[in-house]
Amino acid sequence: MPLKTCRNSLAHTGKDWLKWGIHFDLAGLKSKIDTLEAETSKPGFWDDPAGSQKLLQEVKALRGQADGFEKLQNLYDDALTLIEMGLEESDASVVGEAEETAQAFMDGFDNFRTATLLSGEYDSSNAILTLHSGAGGTESCDWVAMLLRMYAKWAEKRGWTFEILDILDGEEAGIKSVTFQVSGENAFGYSRSEKGVHRLVRISPFDSSGRRHTSFASCDVMPELDDSVDIDINTEDLRIDTYRAGGAGGQHVNKTESAVRITHLPTGVVVQCQNERSQFQNRDRAMKMLKAKLYVVRREEQLSKLQGIRGEVKDIAWGSQIRSYVFHPYNMVKDHRTNEETGNVQQVMDGGIDAFINAYLVWEHQNRDD
Repeated sequence: MPLKTCRNSLAHTGKDWLKWGIHFDLAGLKSKIDTLEAETSKPGFWDDPAGSQKLLQEVKALRGQADGFEKLQNLYDDALTLIEMGLEESDASVVGEAEETAQAFMDGFDNFRTATLLSGEYDSSNAILTLHSGAGGTESCDWVAMLLRMYAKWAEKRGWTFEILDILDGEEAGIKSVTFQVSGENAFGYSRSEKGVHRLVRISPFDSSGRRHTSFASCDVMPELDDSVDIDINTEDLRIDTYRAGGAGGQHVNKTESAVRITHLPTGVVVQCQNERSQFQNRDRAMKMLKAKLYVVRREEQLSKLQGIRGEVKDIAWGSQIRSYVFHPYNMVKDHRTNEETGNVQQVMDGGIDAFINAYLVWEHQNRDD
């Protein structure tokens, strides 16, 4: 790009950078690192090995944030210098280096800002997502299948593991509901932005008249919790059903009632798992899913009481969507919370959703501060 255009782009991002720098508080961060490092030098520090390791990991993470911030600041300063040098001296030799440095800063800032926003209690955990078809019948079931592919592609791009835990096929086509796990660093922190209703507008492949249809699907997200999280579940509050697994799973799971569905009667929360080979394994995994789901439900109830609202529970229908995917009469994907949008629908459906996730995390942070 021309140097003047490059300078304008850098200046635009630079405003966000300067604003972010105030929030980031590098001096305060370094002070915290010094305080924690002082703890590691005290006698008896290793008396509690688990606590000591946890503190050292925190120091390492904080130091990584401080180093990352300073690296970006250097990139920003270097880019400004190179751009001004190229403009003042009309030196074409620095154009390429200036553009490369400026782009490295802008890309680096976006990724760095997003990573520092993942500070929630379970943001670093793996994520369990459930997709349900909503208003739209067969159309919505097909939409769930499309979203499942999108998230699988997204996980693949990040180098994460993707595993289907439970699936219920649609009566005519597509998928009525599916639960899957995405395993990787900060998987839940990134995935939680997807919670809500997703709306599709397109010419229906199931309509011989070629009419435009609107379909809906909901996405629920919860963290995978380890055994250290204490969620009290009374076995008398549970109804446990077994059934034959459906969908892809091999001959073994389809011949036996190995799939397990657990209903938590007081809350109505239902979880199910069918991908393991034995009923015992599916039951164990379903109980872990129930624990995670109840944790999310109770946390939302607590937040709702504090905020005086019910939270983000929405009907899977018109007017409640968080994001719209329009294939006709034009191409656009738009997030209604952040107003982030793109005309490259195919890229999004191939797993390119990071721009929406990054925008959501920034939006969430700004609204929390407000």
